[in-house]
This record gives sequence, C-alpha cells and structure tokens, in this order.
Amino acid sequence: MTKYITPAGMRAPFARYSYGVVVPPGHRLLVCSGQLGIGPDDEVPPTVEAQAHLCFRNIEMVLKDAGMTLADIIRINAFVIAREHLQGYMRVRDHYVADPPPASTLMIVGGFTRPDFLVEVEVLAAAP
Repeated sequence: MTKYITPAGMRAPFARYSYGVVVPPGHRLLVCSGQLGIGPDDEVPPTVEAQAHLCFRNIEMVLKDAGMTLADIIRINAFVIAREHLQGYMRVRDHYVADPPPASTLMIVGGFTRPDFLVEVEVLAAAP
C-alpha cells in the first residue's frame, strides 16, 4: 500500500499535498511529461483555470493509456508564470487530486515556449 507522509513536528503543508510518498515494491511508475493548457484543436484558453483543466485532462488521458487513474498520482510538479495564478491553479489541482494528496511542488517561472501558456503540470504516478 502506498504510504503518504506528513510528519508530526513539522509545519503543516501550505496547501493540499503530502510531504512524502512511499511507493511499495512491485509498483509500476509512470513519468508524465509536462502538459500545457492547449487543446487538441491547438486552442489555448485565456485563463489559468481553463488551462489547468486541460493540463489535468491531458494527464488523465496519459494515465488511462498506461492503465492508471488520477488517483495513482504520487507527485505533481507545476509551474505558473505569475503569483496571481497560484490560487486559480490550486483550485483546479484540488479538483483532480485524490485523498490523501500527492507530494507537490509549485513554482513561478519566467515563461514557456509561447507567451499564451500560463501553466504547465507534470506528474509521477505509481500503481500495482
């Protein structure tokens, strides 16, 4: 069974995430490349929330092809281009992640390959 760790004696996480995740022996790992908020029609929505939904839907498709679900995510790395996008991204993330939540890192970056991209999300997943 996967073990989620948030040790007593440490400050509680700033948001909904675990400090560590232990993957038991025999699990398969999936490393998902960073997903951007772009649809199959090459459209990029104007808001971080709409882009984040696309990121997680794309991740969900990759997981499905690997025989996994969003509940198998053990780590999220997310990148937004400005501090004002943090809350919008986190609301969307919390809609997609299971309990207990995975380990997570959220960073503010200078930009992406195109100026209309506001967020990128990559995950690591594990399943028996």
